[in-house]
Amino acid sequence: MAEYDKKKTIVIGHKNPDTDSICSAICYANLKNKATGLEFQPGRAGQVNEETQFVLDYFGVEAPKLIEHVKTQVRDIEIRETKGVKKNISLKKAWNIMQAANAVTLPAVTEDGVLEGLITVGDITKSYMNVYDSSILSKANTQYANIIETVEGDLVVGDANAYFSEGKVLIAAANPDLMEYYINKNDLVILGNRYESQLCAIEMEAACIIVCEGAGVSMTIKKLAQERNCTVIATAYDTYTVARLVNQSMPISYFMKTENLVTFEDSDIIDEIKDVMASKRFRDFPILDKNGKYKGMISRRNLLGAQGKMLILVDHNEKTQAVDGVENARIMEIIDHHRLGTIETISPVFFRNQPLGCTATIVYQMYQEAGIAVDKTIAGLLCSAIISDTLLFRSPTCTAVDKKTAMELAGIAGIQLEEYAREMFTAGSNLKSKTDEEIFYQDFKRFTAGKVSFGVGQLSSLNEQELDTLKDRLLVYITEAHKHQRGVDMMFFMLTNILDESTMLICEGNGAKKMILGAFHIEDDGQDGRSSVVKLPGVVSRKKQLIPAIGMALQA
Repeated sequence: MAEYDKKKTIVIGHKNPDTDSICSAICYANLKNKATGLEFQPGRAGQVNEETQFVLDYFGVEAPKLIEHVKTQVRDIEIRETKGVKKNISLKKAWNIMQAANAVTLPAVTEDGVLEGLITVGDITKSYMNVYDSSILSKANTQYANIIETVEGDLVVGDANAYFSEGKVLIAAANPDLMEYYINKNDLVILGNRYESQLCAIEMEAACIIVCEGAGVSMTIKKLAQERNCTVIATAYDTYTVARLVNQSMPISYFMKTENLVTFEDSDIIDEIKDVMASKRFRDFPILDKNGKYKGMISRRNLLGAQGKMLILVDHNEKTQAVDGVENARIMEIIDHHRLGTIETISPVFFRNQPLGCTATIVYQMYQEAGIAVDKTIAGLLCSAIISDTLLFRSPTCTAVDKKTAMELAGIAGIQLEEYAREMFTAGSNLKSKTDEEIFYQDFKRFTAGKVSFGVGQLSSLNEQELDTLKDRLLVYITEAHKHQRGVDMMFFMLTNILDESTMLICEGNGAKKMILGAFHIEDDGQDGRSSVVKLPGVVSRKKQLIPAIGMALQA
């Protein structure tokens, strides 16, 4: 059995999903969740048709999430969850955080997670090496709390939340008489334990004094500092060390990059962002969620080991029918009842393919093999899928196993097969509000046989009059559809009458009608033109009757 990691695995059916595709995805995901304890999420590769919606509503089940593609996205790779910081933290604190996290880029974010800017190791080292004038600390609007933290000091007088926003930084090395000539109002003065120097700085209206070498601050100095609104900080460091450290207290907001930031969303596709990353000189790139909130960082190195989404395919095994981007995904399992197709996998997978009328029959067998009981809802979904795929046992694809399984499931679900099937099929043929395009593609699949590609849609109904009306509409539409289906040589649409077990087949494409007539040994009815209808008595199954016949005819 495939080995899963802790990431979510998507269980998904084919494009233009039918009832079997949707119900088998829901039920198999439920089985895997119970059997493994890991996370398996049912998905759908297209819109839910009327019949399937009736089934989901009947049993109170939500439709699986629409999966538009399974291409590898940023959210599928390992994002380094480097924690965001406030933009007013000091350069020194930012440096310490980077060293501890082994990071070269630090994001600044708001309280509610909005990215404000980025600071890199290079930005910090430049701030140390560049020569700034003595007023750089105030120009950066440095908070006293940063200064206290950086010099590992104690606040003696003042407010740590206030800011040093004017003046220059200087060291009081001269005697008090000379200090009067170079200390200006609002300056920050670094000095020692000399009472006279401290007094002079305060009298000259310094905004802050930093008293070094663990020197005490007298009550007189404290009182005077309070009266003159002068902040006093005491530290054990000497004046040289404080002078060297003080610039490290500046906020990162003064140096960080805030404009033209290169960011990616977690929904971005890996193949689409590689070129952008290669064209930039940045080491790291911020990742945002759909609301623009910061999530983490990635680098080019993160992309090297990128692994695709984990998938389990149900009710199909052909690439042309699979969800877009399947070639990028990690296919873990395939549960199907169709012919073997063209899906290629990177490594061996668990592949269960049985000649039964419905994938749901296989899924029920797997519940039994795992010893997991099905509840009323799961039984109802599985039974509905079998009814749909076998046309209530009228299809030649139906086996004795399918019929026995459906009857057993109907008992668990508490439904009467004939009555419930009639309601379900009636709901499925309620097409009054649908456009020709919606009707045509609601159950449409693409196939290949040799070098020929063809598409087949199907609609089953109990109402013969409705099928006749649809025939006239779709005869016109199929020509237009063929023009827009690139790479498809022929197109067919099956209008299947469930009651008399026959199909009106609309043919489109050069040689399409002629091939069908030959394949089923029917004489030409004399219709002219490329697009026409062939009556196929006894033909109700696309999988077991029409596709094999087309395949053999094309090979011949």
